[in-house]
Amino acid sequence: MQIKLKTTTMKPEFWVWNILILLLMLQFGELKGQEKDLKYGKTPDEFFPYNNFQKAYKYHFLEPIQFYGAGREKTAPTDLTEVRIGFLGPLEGSPLVSLGEQMLNGATLSLEQANKNGGYKGIPFTMMIHNDVGLWGAAANEVVLMDDEGVWAWLGSIDDIVSHVALRATLKMEIMMVNTGDPDPTFTETNIPWTIRVISDDRQSGYSLASYIFEKMQHERVAVIRTNTRYGRVGIMEYAGVAVRLGHPMMIEERFNNGETDFTMQLENIKKVSPDAVLIWGNARESALIVKQIRALGMEQPIYASDRVVSSEFLAIAGADAEGIVSTSQYNPEADDPKLKKFQKDYKERFGNEPDVFAAHAYDGMNLIVAAIQKVGLNRVLIRDVLTDLETFQGYEGVTGKIVLDKSWNDMGDIWMTKVKNGKFEFSEGPSMVIKRHSDKTVGY
Repeated sequence: MQIKLKTTTMKPEFWVWNILILLLMLQFGELKGQEKDLKYGKTPDEFFPYNNFQKAYKYHFLEPIQFYGAGREKTAPTDLTEVRIGFLGPLEGSPLVSLGEQMLNGATLSLEQANKNGGYKGIPFTMMIHNDVGLWGAAANEVVLMDDEGVWAWLGSIDDIVSHVALRATLKMEIMMVNTGDPDPTFTETNIPWTIRVISDDRQSGYSLASYIFEKMQHERVAVIRTNTRYGRVGIMEYAGVAVRLGHPMMIEERFNNGETDFTMQLENIKKVSPDAVLIWGNARESALIVKQIRALGMEQPIYASDRVVSSEFLAIAGADAEGIVSTSQYNPEADDPKLKKFQKDYKERFGNEPDVFAAHAYDGMNLIVAAIQKVGLNRVLIRDVLTDLETFQGYEGVTGKIVLDKSWNDMGDIWMTKVKNGKFEFSEGPSMVIKRHSDKTVGY
């Protein structure tokens, strides 16, 4: 059976009018797209998805989510003998214990100093300390216990899973959470209006690493080896996206588990592709062992790493092989800032060692909780209101620098680069994020 298709010959005027209508629709669509100066996560234009092709019709995280529930009318109790503040961090049974101890020390120093200054109207602050071990559900139980203890706000944590689970519980309990250690870019994307994050996230660290590696150092073929955890998966995500947009996708992505000590198989696979450089994304211990094994295999490529290597533990394990390693940091411990220097002096006198990034941000975060209570009193909702209003403490000058929150309550503080020289980390300003336009191609999306 033969099938004949009926065709219609269109007049030239028909095509002309249709093309004009299509062009008008495209222009109208671009004009109606939301144009904002500040993009979420401090994302540079060159890194924004599809930016070279078409403006997004809608951007997200431009307006903070408000809490319209009850509770502001509650009066403070009159029979308190202490003002309880919660703490949740990895203190036992976790590979992050050393980081959790630093975070606890920073928070402790803050409350001790607040009590020396009179506490809250003469009532001392007391920290209710809770341990997390990175188990699903356990963090929620700890937040419920804090509610039973009557805490007015709480600080923590570091592990991605713990922080996400605890955030859901703190929403249910309606207790303000100040996060000072979890760099997961998706944490504040939950739009739960009971948290602020007082530390820059891995989105900004990934941008800085990609800019430094590909624009400053001109590498083209970079291999990645990362921890097989949420920290590794989500942390490397933004770096990998920018690498693709700059025309340099990962040559290979190898993974390892926390606690591993032999990375021969992964490194042999990396060695086969002959990369220009290697990027490690993991905790200090495993990253240091990987560095040593890279050099033992005769691989001389430059090595870059995520910010958890910026620690005395990494330097102690990696030894001389740490020389030249480049990473990022969420603050500059060498800054010429009297407030920072006093904190470092007080911390060392109190705990006998140098504060790290988790101690410094916990100190700032706990100071914010204390300042909020001093301002609005003992009311959980009012404490939440003043910490999230993007006015009262916006631009707060902490020991880690200026704290500026975006509309998802994510800290947009500066990212610093750091390099191991003569056995110690030296810090410098992060890349400008301005991507060069090459003559033979347009770099970006």
